[in-house]
Amino acid sequence: MNLLKTVKYLTAVFIVMCIVVSGIVYYFEQGVHKAINLNAPMLFQIKSGQSSKQVLNTLKSKGILAENIGLKIRLKLQPHLANIKVGTYQLLPSMTGLELLALFASGKEAQFSISLVEGLRWQEWVAVIQANPRLINQENLALEVETFLDNLPYQSLEGLLLPDTYHFTDQTTAMQLVERAYRQMTDYLQQAWLNRSLDLPYTTPYEALIMASIIEKETGVAEERSRIAGVFVNRLKRNMRLQTDPTVIYGMGSSFDGNIRRKDLKNATPYNTYVIKGLPPTPIAMPSKLAIDAALHPLETEELYFVSKGDGSHQFSVTLQQHNLAVRKYQLKK
Repeated sequence: MNLLKTVKYLTAVFIVMCIVVSGIVYYFEQGVHKAINLNAPMLFQIKSGQSSKQVLNTLKSKGILAENIGLKIRLKLQPHLANIKVGTYQLLPSMTGLELLALFASGKEAQFSISLVEGLRWQEWVAVIQANPRLINQENLALEVETFLDNLPYQSLEGLLLPDTYHFTDQTTAMQLVERAYRQMTDYLQQAWLNRSLDLPYTTPYEALIMASIIEKETGVAEERSRIAGVFVNRLKRNMRLQTDPTVIYGMGSSFDGNIRRKDLKNATPYNTYVIKGLPPTPIAMPSKLAIDAALHPLETEELYFVSKGDGSHQFSVTLQQHNLAVRKYQLKK
């Protein structure tokens, strides 16, 4: 009889313990799936040497996690979640603690972006890059670029970086971004060069890049790129000077005040295509893919001239007489 009572007592104790344990497990399991304590997205950095438990303790101390015991239990049950990656992550209010661990283990860091716009010069890009707070080592950019150019057959990075919106992770250096934009341009230019039209007046991809930069600066209407390219190609083939204002402006450097005067058109700089024949020595801006495509696939046309209409578009002409009439109509009336 005593044995039966003992069995019943132990059974009751066991049942109570199971209920208690189940309650505790349920409580911690609920915590694992509970949304973190955030009102807005925030960035969280995992540093080298930090363990998953240390990170959970930090999140709890910051109040982002109300409780972390359940998540520590999960690390035992799912060891792969403990393999967290160093980096900067974006935490969202809708995330659960378990989703945080999965994010840290995935290594999917927060992405930042920078837009490097076509038609701008290298120095203008430098200002944009140095204004981005998420890029580091910006103070060393000039020296690193100088070292980078030592291994290239170019005197500057003008025209050699591909315009685009670049996404990057925290702690990316300014030079890493520059090198990436250079590789993107090199890859695109080389492929475009292989698929170029026949009978072009360029002997190297770099010459095509110079032409593309001029087209980029001359074009206010995207649809006109290949037509403007056709005009310039025709002039080069006839040994005519390009006579394009953007090259003059580039050659003037900091002395350009917004106006081009007659004396500027006569001033002999390496970039003044009213004076020199052929292409200037370097690109004059960062050309887009569309400008490169236009330079390598110019419109077949007999046109040799164009003049701005003042609205971003141009009037194209085959003969000098037609061009002079267009100049009087669109330029001299001002």
